[in-house]
Amino acid sequence: MDISVCIATYRRAERLAAVLDDLVRQELLPRAVVVVDNEAAGSARDVVEARRRMGAPFPIYYDIQPVQNIALTRNRTIELASGEWLAFIDDDERAPTPWLARLAAAAVQHGADGVLGPVVPVMPPDAPAWIRRGAFYNWPRMRTGEVIPVNRLRFGNVLLRGSFLRACEPPFDPAYGLTGGEDGDLLGRLFQRGARIVWCDEAVVHEPVEQSRLSLRWLLLRGLRGGQDYARHTLSGSYGRVTPIVRARLLLRAGVQLAAAAGLALLSWPFGRHRAAHWLIRMYANLGKLTVFWGWHYREYARGPQ
Repeated sequence: MDISVCIATYRRAERLAAVLDDLVRQELLPRAVVVVDNEAAGSARDVVEARRRMGAPFPIYYDIQPVQNIALTRNRTIELASGEWLAFIDDDERAPTPWLARLAAAAVQHGADGVLGPVVPVMPPDAPAWIRRGAFYNWPRMRTGEVIPVNRLRFGNVLLRGSFLRACEPPFDPAYGLTGGEDGDLLGRLFQRGARIVWCDEAVVHEPVEQSRLSLRWLLLRGLRGGQDYARHTLSGSYGRVTPIVRARLLLRAGVQLAAAAGLALLSWPFGRHRAAHWLIRMYANLGKLTVFWGWHYREYARGPQ
């Protein structure tokens, strides 16, 4: 298969170098790798140039997208990628040698327009015990070949047919550029256009969990953003036709589930911090859904005051 690998990056030089090293060792080599830097100063340039000097069995294209916006940065990777298929991997992930071959094989075997694979978290040795027990960073997994429900589509490890992506204008909506959620929005739109997106459980990548994410505060804010993403995608039509009943049901369910999660967080606290944290995250997720109705969005990717 004719595949270009796309990487959007921001100030992760060591991790970017590691994933580029992984890509040169793939069983199925990509046609090209595209790296787009979202830092105007171009901090990733030296990493790309160093990899070029060491040698690579494919061209590595590098560009800077200076505007603070993850959606614009990912759109630029698509503009530079010429492959019939585009694979996306995050700049902090690690790709085992068979990764790309397994994504490609699944696309062919299951007649898919897109394939998603698992992102397996790698916890640091000193991670708190309650975080380890809670498994808060794990993605849900499915059987290989299963069509993924629209509300479980996400990026981080994905192969997509280029013609579907290039038919969207723009592929990633810049309105999500500081908040995140641009990936779910795009995949939802592809789903509505008839794209068949399946799971490949063997196409694993690994994601080391950063120390800055090993806190209840980070988990709650990520839950809040996840709830906002779900509500925004629902109200934009990514999950289907939007009617007054759909809006009312979303609002009512979020309110009820928020109250229920708050109560369960209190009741479960004596049985372990990880159990209480689970329900607190659910509470924040439903709070996030409600905040969308009054127009507030948590800007996870803003590098400055929220």
